[in-house]
Amino acid sequence: MKAFLTAMVALVFITVGANLILTYSDFSASAVTVSPGNVRIHD
Repeated sequence: MKAFLTAMVALVFITVGANLILTYSDFSASAVTVSPGNVRIHD
């Protein structure tokens, strides 16, 4: 039972840590796919 509870606590810490890392790394679709240098402007 002790090992199970330890695994659950570790799972919570890993989940929260991964969420924080991915939130602050800004890998959203809008940040990754938008490129102002590749805009076609018709004359």
